[in-house]
Amino acid sequence: MSRVAAGLFKKLAEKLAASCWQTLAEESRGQELAEAALVLPIVFMVLIGIFWFGQAFSIYGTLAQAARVGARAAANPSCTTCAAGNTVGQNAYNAIQTTFAAAHLDPTKLNPPTITPALVSCINGAAVPCLGSPTNVCVQDSVQLSNTGSGGAGVCGVSVTFQYPYQFWFPGTSLNKQLIQLPGAAEMRKETH
Repeated sequence: MSRVAAGLFKKLAEKLAASCWQTLAEESRGQELAEAALVLPIVFMVLIGIFWFGQAFSIYGTLAQAARVGARAAANPSCTTCAAGNTVGQNAYNAIQTTFAAAHLDPTKLNPPTITPALVSCINGAAVPCLGSPTNVCVQDSVQLSNTGSGGAGVCGVSVTFQYPYQFWFPGTSLNKQLIQLPGAAEMRKETH
């Protein structure tokens, strides 16, 4: 295409765009204002929803990390960051508290799971209850992590489970001020060294 043709094409495109905008401006007569009044509250609600669900997802990620760190501390018999004489449950809880402190979450709001995980002992096959301490985190020691019936080796480990409350602020919906319990759970193979 020659320079003259490109220049003519550009001028024609500018004239068409200008006439389209001029026609649109002349014919609207406040229609945009009415449309904006209808659409902006919906857009605002969507943005609020994105923010609050993003917050919940961020906290959920922190809970998953805290559960993994707690299970790792409980599974390792020679925990270098644990105090001497601590129980498996206390080692897990201390590691969870450290992760919560780094994420600026309140560890006093931790709750035990509403339903205790149905895990069996790798020692005698009996159901394993939560350890008594700490009471707001369910730590199950010496649980079977793999099924020996399907040819597995019968790996023994530790399970850490808890919940953390999260409250939505989503006005105009059924989720407003709704309190939900976000779960945190992890299993870790026991170390044998």
